[in-house]
Amino acid sequence: MRALISVTDKTGIEDLAKGLSDLGVEIVSTGGTYKKIKESGVEAIEIDEITNFPEILEGRVKTLSPYVHGGILYKRDEDSHVETVKEHNIKPIDIVVVNLYEFQKALEKGNPEDIIENIDIGGPSMVRSAAKNHKDVLIVTDPDDYDELLERIKNDDLDLSYRQNLAMKAYNLTAFYDSVIARYFSELIGEEGKYKTYGFEKESELRYGENPGQEAALYNDPFVKGLMENMEVIHGKAMSYNNYNDLNPALELAQELGENAVVALKHQSPCGVAQRQSVYESYIKAYECDSQSIFGGIVSVNGIVDEKTAEEMNKIFLEIIAARDFTDEALEVLTQKKNVRLVKINFDNQTVKEEIRYLNGKVLIQGKDFGEDEVEIVTDKKPTEAEIKDLLFAQKVVKYVKSNAIVVAKDMQTLGCGAGQQSRIWALESIKDHFKDRDFTGAVMGSDAFFPFPDTVELAHEMGISSIIQPGGSIKDQDSIDKCNEYDMSMVFSKSRHFKH
Repeated sequence: MRALISVTDKTGIEDLAKGLSDLGVEIVSTGGTYKKIKESGVEAIEIDEITNFPEILEGRVKTLSPYVHGGILYKRDEDSHVETVKEHNIKPIDIVVVNLYEFQKALEKGNPEDIIENIDIGGPSMVRSAAKNHKDVLIVTDPDDYDELLERIKNDDLDLSYRQNLAMKAYNLTAFYDSVIARYFSELIGEEGKYKTYGFEKESELRYGENPGQEAALYNDPFVKGLMENMEVIHGKAMSYNNYNDLNPALELAQELGENAVVALKHQSPCGVAQRQSVYESYIKAYECDSQSIFGGIVSVNGIVDEKTAEEMNKIFLEIIAARDFTDEALEVLTQKKNVRLVKINFDNQTVKEEIRYLNGKVLIQGKDFGEDEVEIVTDKKPTEAEIKDLLFAQKVVKYVKSNAIVVAKDMQTLGCGAGQQSRIWALESIKDHFKDRDFTGAVMGSDAFFPFPDTVELAHEMGISSIIQPGGSIKDQDSIDKCNEYDMSMVFSKSRHFKH
């Protein structure tokens, strides 16, 4: 047998080369890989002895040769193929061990010339050739597979199933690699082609999905340095599917609101949000919004959790507390509970630009809702400066509440979040009914979409709400405006709808 070894990631390559050599496998290698193998004391043949041609163009051309690809691709059981390779003195290559140039690392460094030079050509060509002819050629692209390869060669256990498994991994690698390159060029020119490509790298298996009967895993998008990039679970059990799914909107909202914002979230919708002068005060106000729903929920803190805040958090059960950081004293308090997950997050990372939803055989892709809310005053009465501040706060929160959505707020604190209702007025009624004893006098209300009827305004007036923000755009907008004027309420149009289904 003959093996061609050409790797960028040289992890374990000396042991592999020695193991193959001990099994009587002849080794052909290239460049730095050849040097590494020779230094380990294993004999190897340099690639240009096979190609009869020197490496040229600064390494751009070294394995693109019929002496390489002919040796990989010919069918061992087809006479015409066998005759052809004999005629041209092409020797078989039975094992191909290849991984690819580090394009992702070049992307991170940001040097345009270096990025282009790290687009591998020969590597993917050899991988695809060997994977295509997997019936006759073993293609190994992952150092984690080296030990099994040696063991199977030793035991003559190279069945078709194993070969197909290696081929699957090989094509996964090249597809992933090309997807990152394609996305680089899309970002570079600001356009999308006919095909939309995403490459995700598995980070970990999860115990189960949304429910115990569903399989699940966590994948990383190497092209996005998002909020969960380098997140660190510093205490508690491993994160679950639902933990990740619920944590994401809590992080995004806390990031959008800014410093000292605290978001309490349950089942994908905020239940309490506040932004005050300190993390402690923000947490207290977020907790006060809905002290029942926050139990067993997630709290996201765009700031540092101190001991005083930790003591308050420790009074109830929380699934996750995510923050920029925790003081040592706060950790002493919070780590007393073994089941709470403490997570450090870098809120300075970018947020994603797209949202993907996989349907039954179709995929929906949309841009992230970055709609900036305006303040167009449409009523006789004008909101105060404090009300405008609260209106914009409420409308930022409503973006993360399941539609139909209503948020009532005052003094940069939510007083109620009505989520997931079939009728907009029902969303407001759910707030009124759930918080029967709450004083909503002087509060503001935000809506994710326009009012088709003035009934929501009427209920807001009944509750004591003084100002409303909504996108506008209904053919019956004037009915709601007139009703506000009748009740001496102010209303502003934000011009941005915020459906979240």
